[in-house]
Amino acid sequence: MATVSANGAPEGALVGIATTGDMEIVFDTTDDTRKFANLKSNAKIALVVGGWVAGDERTLQCEGCADLPEGDELERLKEVYFGVFPEGRERQAWPGITYVRVRPTWLRYSDFTVAPPIISEATFGPN
Repeated sequence: MATVSANGAPEGALVGIATTGDMEIVFDTTDDTRKFANLKSNAKIALVVGGWVAGDERTLQCEGCADLPEGDELERLKEVYFGVFPEGRERQAWPGITYVRVRPTWLRYSDFTVAPPIISEATFGPN
């Protein structure tokens, strides 16, 4: 994932994500990270998913806006996240742990395992 620092520089990090059926993306982090500070001042975020396995050149690029859900929304998203990362339940005790939700505004799916490659884009309204 990539965020924008206060001085406009890009900053990236590898994060584990979970997704909902409503195209929400959720990950955890702590409030002492660069990504957290960046997202507090600028909610714009980009992610690239996939491309990990040799011979499986499929990726999803995502641009969107992040927020820090609270209350029932937070509990719902945490359950989605724990479904993918059960060990995340233990991290709830970490100081400053927080959960970030991303709502996509632009997606591009690319599949280079076929010829010709499949490339598909979608744009969504502001969140």
